[in-house]
Amino acid sequence: MTTPSKDEPLVTPLPASVPAPAFDAVAVDEISEAPPADLPKVGSRYIWSMVLAQFGVFMAFITPLAISLTIRVNALAPGHPEYLGFITGAGALFVMLTSPFMGIWSDRTRTRIGRRRPFMIGGVVVGVLSLVVMALAPNVLILGLGWILAQWGWGTTLSNLQISTADRLPESQRGKVAGLTSFATQIAPVFGVILAQFFTGDPLLLFLVPGAVGVLFVFLFVVLVHEADSRTMAKDPITVGQLLAKYVYNPRKYPDFSWNWLARFLFYTGITLNTTYTAFFFADRLGISVESVAGIIATLSLGGILAVTLGALGGGFMSDRVKRRRVFVLLGGIIMAIGMLLQAFAPEMVLLITGSLVTSLGLGLFAAVDQALLLDVLPERETDAGRFMGITGFATSIPQSLAPLAASGILLIGVTGGERNYTLLFVIAAASVLLAGAVVLRIRSVR
Repeated sequence: MTTPSKDEPLVTPLPASVPAPAFDAVAVDEISEAPPADLPKVGSRYIWSMVLAQFGVFMAFITPLAISLTIRVNALAPGHPEYLGFITGAGALFVMLTSPFMGIWSDRTRTRIGRRRPFMIGGVVVGVLSLVVMALAPNVLILGLGWILAQWGWGTTLSNLQISTADRLPESQRGKVAGLTSFATQIAPVFGVILAQFFTGDPLLLFLVPGAVGVLFVFLFVVLVHEADSRTMAKDPITVGQLLAKYVYNPRKYPDFSWNWLARFLFYTGITLNTTYTAFFFADRLGISVESVAGIIATLSLGGILAVTLGALGGGFMSDRVKRRRVFVLLGGIIMAIGMLLQAFAPEMVLLITGSLVTSLGLGLFAAVDQALLLDVLPERETDAGRFMGITGFATSIPQSLAPLAASGILLIGVTGGERNYTLLFVIAAASVLLAGAVVLRIRSVR
């Protein structure tokens, strides 16, 4: 499941979460990185249904991470913002351990409605249940269990949507669709936070209103996008040992995929460090209560929508047109790093806004083009797309699991009493995304 990387607060929307893995057979020898025959182009119904579905999942899934969880943690355990890091880290750790299995299960599923759609439906059911649990949680422990359910449910849905793009998209449409879906997933939490500010006094509506958007748009995708009957597809038996072996691969056989994996790992590390404590950071810098942050950041985030649009759509479409990916990813990393540094040292509102907008611009650019780059270098697309998308998910789930825990410690470095070192946290985040952009230059099979 995911999470969902493959990812946002309000001014700086969170990127996309993690895809899930798939099935490969017992010991399918890993072939070379030569690209397979290209796929036929998909129509507008598929593209726009995919865009709306991913928008809905992020609206339901990332809005809690952006603001709702912060409000609930502050209500259940006042004065303990570090609990937010523990909760998000535990959820990401659960995803890290289960998402490859869910992907392999998806690839081996044989039903009349295909392999991916059953998991989209089941994921939504679990996702809605998770929102109710978080809304009604009487303590932080139950709140954390609800977030784990959310990671599992909505992450599984997102994974199978992303695996569908690996199944269906030809190279000539990957940048365009990645740009559109990246734009949608970056702005979804912004709209989620705008909605959330009207329900901060009602925990149930705070979680369920954004969740309803996710249910609607995933339902539309399942109904409108046909997936072939998978019951006639071959399915080799698999042992537990063979299943566990699919959690890893030989990086020497797929060096470009490995470099892309490392770049995504660094990217999500930086983004997670930057976004996990955004609400607390803004409250600290502006000298206001956490409850007041939702409305302020939601208003500021409207400008972030334009920045993300420019980065995601501009980068995605241009990378298809000029047939280059790496330079756009590098540029995205540089722009994000500049924005994070502006935030880190911002003493007042104007620089905070500027840093947030710059970060959003770089985030949209990096996330969109890197998603297209991933599809370009994905090994064994025809047989094991889900498996390798699931392995890619580690690059999201590991940072989402460990970075919040590391952030809890970083915030205490060099400060005393109730102070938190948000400046150091954002500087480290900036260094991570900058390095992520540089790493993709090691990829050789894609320009």
